[in-house]
Order: sequence, then structure tokens, then C-alpha cells
Amino acid sequence: MNILLGLITMAICLVLQASLASVAIRYYGRRDAKIADGGPFATLSVIIGVMVLLLVGIFAQIGIWAGLFVGLNEFDEFADAFYHSAVNFATLDYGDIVMSEAHRILGPLQAVNGVLMIGVATAVLMAAFQDAFKKRGR
Repeated sequence: MNILLGLITMAICLVLQASLASVAIRYYGRRDAKIADGGPFATLSVIIGVMVLLLVGIFAQIGIWAGLFVGLNEFDEFADAFYHSAVNFATLDYGDIVMSEAHRILGPLQAVNGVLMIGVATAVLMAAFQDAFKKRGR
């Protein structure tokens, strides 16, 4: 049951990250002239906008996992669940807070999810950087 819950949560996170990656790409594309004609600070502001959109997706995913942990009664406080979720998502493995044996398989599942979704965000951000450098070089 835990693996099924984890896979469903991973699928929700994938849809969310793909949606926000798409929004970030559209945001970037709509600012083509600002990048090509503006100065370095204009380009930087567009890249920061892309980064913020991607970070919103990552933090939302951490919150979704935290909500699952609270729903499973692993944590009484959402703040504790969010912290634990962030540690899992970033694969830090502090070990200062651990879940019960009944649900501990969700930690590694979330870590795999985090690696994949951070990778997606990194790919989108790198594509924006590379395109901006090409446009600024013209």
C-alpha cells in the first residue's frame, strides 16, 4: 500500500513539475525581446523569473509529500512534516527525524522523486541559460 501511495504521489508531482516547467518555458519565450535587446540585468531578471517558477514547483511538491505524511499520522505538525519532506526530497538524509517502520519506504521513494524533479528543473534552467547566452551573443 505504501508503494502505491508513493507512486501516486510521484505521479502527481510529475504532473505538477511538468506543468510548471511548461509555464516557465512560456514565461521565458514571451520575454524574447527583453533578452535580445535588453542589458545583462534584463536577462538576469528573466532567468530569475524562470528559477522562481521552478522553485515554486519544488516547494509545492515538498508540501504535497508533507501532506501525505501528516495524512498518514506520521507527524502532528505540518511544519515538521515539511522539514522531513524537504530533507527527503533533497536527499540530505540528516536522520534527525525518521518515520515509523510502517511508512519508512516513503522516504526513499520521495528521494527518488526529488532527484528526478530537481533534474527536470535543472534541465529547464540550463536550457534558458544557454538560449539567453546565444541571444546575448548576437
